[in-house]
Amino acid sequence: MLEILQRGGTWTVAELAERLDVDERTVRRYVGHLLDLDIPVRSVRGRHGGYRLSPGYRMPPLMLTDEEALAVLLGLVAGRRAGLLSTSVAAAESAVAKVRRVLPEALGRRLDALLEIADFTAPARSALTAEAEVLLTVAEAARDRRPVDLGYIAGHGGASERVVHPYGVVAHSGRWYLTGFDSASGQVRTFRVDRITTVEMRVGTFDVPVGFDPAQRVLTAIAETPYQHEVSVRIRSTPEQIRSVFPPSVAKLEEIDPGTSWVRARIRAQRLEWIPPLLAALDRPFVVEQPDALRDLVRALASRLAGHADARQGD
Repeated sequence: MLEILQRGGTWTVAELAERLDVDERTVRRYVGHLLDLDIPVRSVRGRHGGYRLSPGYRMPPLMLTDEEALAVLLGLVAGRRAGLLSTSVAAAESAVAKVRRVLPEALGRRLDALLEIADFTAPARSALTAEAEVLLTVAEAARDRRPVDLGYIAGHGGASERVVHPYGVVAHSGRWYLTGFDSASGQVRTFRVDRITTVEMRVGTFDVPVGFDPAQRVLTAIAETPYQHEVSVRIRSTPEQIRSVFPPSVAKLEEIDPGTSWVRARIRAQRLEWIPPLLAALDRPFVVEQPDALRDLVRALASRLAGHADARQGD
């Protein structure tokens, strides 16, 4: 109703009721709510009477810090893309547009860059945390194809500085990732945004390789990260069925022989305990090729399941 009144002029109760698809009593209740918020709605009497805003009234800018604005917009966008919002798509998009309209211009442009360039691979399991300034800067650089000077701390604790051509920004499982060409290695690399210590845009531009998919590149990089255990399992199933349990970020699939129905799944893992329950959930024949410790865990799970199946009420 406030948006309608901000268009100017006097609106009759009947016109407002029709626009809002409510009855006239509800319109009057809305007016009361606006007055409670100190919004100057004026009642105009007479044949052409109705409601209008006091002359000169404008909604003030929404005073949010960069991190607060980032939290609000990402919550709406990520929730919509992950299917976590019970509202309609139109309602979510309208809410994003309203917040965006009342943000300061400079901050709005930076958030536009992030929303334009960001990919969301899956619903987040935890908060999508990152320093707002770093995330907004690399998103701008990716959108505008500007190189960046990057300070980075690797997983082993080593610090380095490099020039990166940012191809895309991806949110996956509660973290932000930057993927692009890395001058230090001469290859396309993936960086965790929360490990970026400094970032500054450089002059110049670059071209993104044709067909480059930032989300797929990040998922592949995560799946190829070295871990304590190298797991190999042959599964008699289709890749589509296997992917329902082991997504691309977890396992690489290899077709063993086009003439058979066996597929090899290669998994890198720090711990093995979570793999047997997923193999059981898949419910397809499989052969553990390595490591031997996984076979022991599968036998232990089978023994526990058999014990549960044999249990009687009252045991």
